[in-house]
Amino acid sequence: MESEDERDEIILLLKCELAKVKTQAQLMVAIDKTLKKLVNFSQATLLSCQEDESTYRIFFMDKASGGSTGYSSYNEIISCSYSFCDDLSGFISKADKAQIFDIRTFNLAVAPQWLKLNYASGARELIVKNLPGAGDTKHTLILFADKLNSLTDTHIQYVETIAGQIGKAINNIAAHEAVLYKEHNKACLLKFATDLAAVKKKGDLEAAIFDILDQLIGIKLSMIRLIEDDGITLVPYLYDKNAVFKDEELFKQLLAKNITIDEPISARVLDSDEPVIFNIEAEQKSGNSSPYITLWKKAGKKHMYGARLCIGNENIGTLWLLINELNTHLLKGLCSQISVAIFNIKANERLLAYQKQLETENDHLKEQIKTIHNFSEIIGISLRMQKVYQLMSRVADSNSTVLILGETGTGKELIARGIHDASPRKNKLMIKVNCAALPPNLIESELFGHEKGSFTGAFEQRIGKFELANNSTLFLDEIGELPLELQVKLLRVIQEREFERVGGKSTIKVNVRIIAATNRNLEKEVVAGKFRSDLYYRLNVFPINLPSLRERVEDIPPLANFFLNKYSRLTGYKVGSIAPKVLQQLKSYLWPGNVRELEHIIERSVLMTTGNVLREVHLPNTKQSDNQAIPHFNQTIEEMERNHIINILKQCEGKISGAGGAAGVLAIQPTTLHSKMRKLNIAKREYMNHAQ
Repeated sequence: MESEDERDEIILLLKCELAKVKTQAQLMVAIDKTLKKLVNFSQATLLSCQEDESTYRIFFMDKASGGSTGYSSYNEIISCSYSFCDDLSGFISKADKAQIFDIRTFNLAVAPQWLKLNYASGARELIVKNLPGAGDTKHTLILFADKLNSLTDTHIQYVETIAGQIGKAINNIAAHEAVLYKEHNKACLLKFATDLAAVKKKGDLEAAIFDILDQLIGIKLSMIRLIEDDGITLVPYLYDKNAVFKDEELFKQLLAKNITIDEPISARVLDSDEPVIFNIEAEQKSGNSSPYITLWKKAGKKHMYGARLCIGNENIGTLWLLINELNTHLLKGLCSQISVAIFNIKANERLLAYQKQLETENDHLKEQIKTIHNFSEIIGISLRMQKVYQLMSRVADSNSTVLILGETGTGKELIARGIHDASPRKNKLMIKVNCAALPPNLIESELFGHEKGSFTGAFEQRIGKFELANNSTLFLDEIGELPLELQVKLLRVIQEREFERVGGKSTIKVNVRIIAATNRNLEKEVVAGKFRSDLYYRLNVFPINLPSLRERVEDIPPLANFFLNKYSRLTGYKVGSIAPKVLQQLKSYLWPGNVRELEHIIERSVLMTTGNVLREVHLPNTKQSDNQAIPHFNQTIEEMERNHIINILKQCEGKISGAGGAAGVLAIQPTTLHSKMRKLNIAKREYMNHAQ
């Protein structure tokens, strides 16, 4: 340098340039262009080391150091983390004051790549200086010269003079990067908040979370687990399907397994207001044999971050990230937004499920309106039906399971609905499932529902009848037709009051009252191996046997008149009454189809009638059943009348007058019946022994 004034001018210029530095690139330019006028170096490197670490990184290394070939690329070298070797730690520890070293004094065989690269680029000696500065990070400046003895004490003096300003420049860079980092995070979080505001589905949330984690930290979500409605079970909700450990058998096992909030790893996270950092090596040394620790170790990470998801003070789940370093304050902010988004999604799902349930109930109600009679009153005055009413009244207020037995067409569904309407559950719709009307492969889905994609054709989630009947009554008609494999699942639901949808993992708890009905003899079905005995005993808590129509002949006239009025109104035909002859025909018929057959006969007869009195019914030409008594045609009319009165008295259990009495069945006055009984010598013992 020609003069001291020029030297001072260059130092002043360099200090001014360093004061303006905000980026690494600007610092490199200032050192390479201006400092080089004071110190004749060929290339420069700046090292960065945390005080509590045994490793360091390249803060910058000018590209003049990359002129040689045969070594790793420049970008790879500056991105690596290096461990201190003895030689390096020794000369750096002595560099609080600038020192000159001959590179050949180092053991290049074990030297780091950046030093080998500089040597290969022609460097032979160096000046090293630890820069002053605040904070935990130390920086070391290294200036290389390509000729031995070209660096002097004067150069050391220049480096000492300018070192403080370079240290300040590095601090300015750190402060500027912190501002940029905060602004970047703020912009990302703002975009994340905007994205979450539009999220209504789980898939949209997954995309938003993966995007924000990639932008902020450069990683993907490991897993989110949510707490079930039972407040205990933690189930997988979202996870990275491309995670490094996705093919690990242990990961698949953990993914398929539901855990509880008491599981030690999860409990530590849920009990902490701050994100929990798990040092994987330290956890193993402490004897933690959790499969999660084993899995994280296999992934090659040093740390696992777990954070609780919560709304206010209520925990809703856990979030897991597999990464070595993370800003926990930033993670806590993300968890807060994610928690709100998940809460909103779950609320939206509940709303959609409720809407779907209402739509299903509405469809179910419309179907019932089309196919079911007005059940405000059950028609029947016979003693057999009076006993049925007594049983209905006794069981209606309870939650006991009811089994209704009877022939086809006896009105089993009507009785079930009557029990429901008299129960505390009457304000909710009774749900009906006809077990005989569905193919075996669809009954399970009909009863328990299914998840989207659980089988071919399952294009959307479906609510099952058990879920629909929660806090109400489920009527299982034709229970005897239920396949054996489903009888096991039905028994479990009745006993445990919980089930899973087809293809689902979440347990759904329900409060459902079961009323079952069948025309089969279930005891014989159990003996034949067609019906499970344990399910039969569970259903047969309170059996109600319905009489056939031929066992309650006195109910035929009121039933016939009810159906006459109904179909006269529906068809517009003005048929107001039934001729006595027709009533007698109806009472004499065996009715294998019971009340349902009577209804259809009356409907057809109304359509065929031209006047306002039903004078003819179209009964099928049926043979008497094998066990039905065949009348003896060699009897006199008086003998036939006597036998008929005795049979009616037996059916009425000896009752003559009043509701359900023999006089009403015979359509005569009680005094007339008494007169006929005296005339025909009908003794009380002839019908009362049977009644007793």
